[in-house]
Amino acid sequence: MNNGPIERYPFRKRVPEGDNRERHVCGDCGWIVYDNPKIVVGAVVSHGDRILLCRRAIEPRQGYWTIPAGYMEEHETTEEGAIREALEEANARIEIDALLALYNIPRISQVQAIYRARLPLPEFSAGPESEAVALYHWQDIPWAELAFPSVHWALRHYHETQGKAAFAPFGTPVAGSR
Repeated sequence: MNNGPIERYPFRKRVPEGDNRERHVCGDCGWIVYDNPKIVVGAVVSHGDRILLCRRAIEPRQGYWTIPAGYMEEHETTEEGAIREALEEANARIEIDALLALYNIPRISQVQAIYRARLPLPEFSAGPESEAVALYHWQDIPWAELAFPSVHWALRHYHETQGKAAFAPFGTPVAGSR
């Protein structure tokens, strides 16, 4: 079974000259494969006193609720990526307000840039990666059905910024916190 360039060429794991980590290096030409963290972009989107959530139609965590977020694409800014993800997952046209948080999650090799955003018009619907999309009042958020710890963090951090025009972006909470 061919799983990509690593299997098609004579790649071997070794520490390249001038480096300090093992990498996949092509034995023929010396090409080095760098596996770098993925950047996730998204937003906690509000309309009035309600928050937009999407029920995932895909794995991982299909059927669980999340904020509109996903992997950043090449040639876009983090803000553009967050806007694109809201459009793809919730058919929602959002306006970015501020950077809410930057989460470093090394155990899954992710960096997440999460924004605070507004939904000017309550127009949205499920995109191809969502089973459903809904606006929730804070007290009605399905906390036990949220897809990822970072969704909990982002919602709580958003809640802490309510009524604040300016604030410092939040960082990754202490391990084990929700």
